[in-house]
Amino acid sequence: MHHHGYLWTGPKQRFDQEALRRPPHPHPPPAGSAPDLIQRHREAVAEFPTSDLPPIETAYWLIKPRSLVRGTWDEAKEAAAWLGERLAEYAHRFAAERDRDTTRLSTLVNSVAERMESGADVSLGFYLERPSFLSLALVTCSPNRAAPELRCPVG
Repeated sequence: MHHHGYLWTGPKQRFDQEALRRPPHPHPPPAGSAPDLIQRHREAVAEFPTSDLPPIETAYWLIKPRSLVRGTWDEAKEAAAWLGERLAEYAHRFAAERDRDTTRLSTLVNSVAERMESGADVSLGFYLERPSFLSLALVTCSPNRAAPELRCPVG
C-alpha cells in the first residue's frame, strides 16, 4: 500500500461545476433520451478522466492523468507531512482566519496521518482570498479501500 498526493487551486466557480467532477454513468442514456442528457454523458466520458478538477469521490483521483500526482509515499506519516507543508504554504491565503491557526493545522495533519494509516483517503478544501479554492487530497493506492477496482496511476 502507498499514498498519492493531489493539489488543485482555481476559481471557486470552476470547482463548483459538479457535473464535471462526477464520473460518467457506466451505461449511456437509452436511445430517445433527451439531447441534453446524451450530451452530458458524452462530455463526462470525454472530460472526466482528463480534467484536473478534483473528483467528488476522492478515490477517483486514481483515474486522472499521472501528471496530476504531486507525490507518492509508502508511509502515511510522509504523506501527511507533505499535506502539512502544503497547508503551511497556503495558510496565509486562507479566507477564514480560523483556518490559519497553526495549532489547528498541526492537529489536522496529525489526524490525517492516523486516517491514512488505516487505509482511508483524505480530502480537504479551503477557500482562498478572491473567489478561489484549494483542494488537497491523499489517496491510498494498491488497493484503494473505497474503490479497489481502480488501478494505480503511477505503477
